[in-house]
Amino acid sequence: MGTGKDEKNATQVVPLSPDQIMDLFYHASTRELMDMGNLACCQVHGRDILLRGLIEFTNVCTNDCLYCGIRNSNHKANRYRMEASMILKALQTGYDRGIRTFVLQGGEDPVYTIDRICGLVRQIKDLGKKDAAVTLSCGIRSREAYFKLAQAGADRYLLRFETADPKLHFLLRNIGLNDRLKALEDIRAAGFQVGSGYMVGLPGETRETRLENILLCQRLELDMVGLGPFIPHPDTPLKHSFQHPLEHTLRSVALVRLALPKAHIPATTAAGSLMPDGREQMIAAGANVLMPNLTQDKFKQKYLLYPGKICLNEKGIQDIESLNQRIRPLNRNLSFARGDALYHLTNMDTGEPK
Repeated sequence: MGTGKDEKNATQVVPLSPDQIMDLFYHASTRELMDMGNLACCQVHGRDILLRGLIEFTNVCTNDCLYCGIRNSNHKANRYRMEASMILKALQTGYDRGIRTFVLQGGEDPVYTIDRICGLVRQIKDLGKKDAAVTLSCGIRSREAYFKLAQAGADRYLLRFETADPKLHFLLRNIGLNDRLKALEDIRAAGFQVGSGYMVGLPGETRETRLENILLCQRLELDMVGLGPFIPHPDTPLKHSFQHPLEHTLRSVALVRLALPKAHIPATTAAGSLMPDGREQMIAAGANVLMPNLTQDKFKQKYLLYPGKICLNEKGIQDIESLNQRIRPLNRNLSFARGDALYHLTNMDTGEPK
């Protein structure tokens, strides 16, 4: 079982400067970028692919983002919210298999108040799982709320900015990009390991936007970057949008890896939904995380952010061996380690505060 980190090697891989990233963005071939991203990933993180158990606990959302299948105005969505007992059961299944990081993801559901989420996190930690890391992804909350969640024992928080273009961001989400970035500041101030990221190929995105997405990730000094292709959902206003090729996403993965060598980058389900070997291609470009979906079938069939989601036909924990077989041709191995952010591990080793 790997540790999922190599801080000694991490210090030897210097992040590329914005000018270097820009030069590669415009002039390097996709093959060159993927080779560079893969090399940097292996130098820093070794050949381990970290596992995170994903639990999609509610598809109720008050937001109306134009691209999202669980947007509030999509009356065709079959809504659900999992009770704590079902969440804990799904988590226990992953824990028994050896997974030590869990991602609780959901829409901005008003029934799942901060106090309720804090209670859930405490239950997880109090059930003998203090060695398990809990990542939350449940939207924009108040600064005070983030501090409460951290005090309850949550370790990481994921809040994607989706696009670095302020005008496009407001058009698609009806909220200012600066509000999203302020929330990320609050998340970091609360002591979380911080994750964010974006979609590649959103309608209205320019080539310059794709570059600025990468540079924004670097400026934010993210610990985890989740990115994947935009896939039009048939029950959203963007249903007739053009589907960009996976190549744009692969180039972005490689450049994000070169901009943030220490960051953890998942090979996302969306990439695997767009291309049968999409996740493997992301790993070949520099990704180092896989996220088997532990959500019970009756719920995950309803968490449809985009069509054709591959995890609907996968069996979560039972598919771990299948994932292992799929990454072996890439000379990779699955790791059940917690896989904390490398800066966090360094501070733990030195005794310095986060």
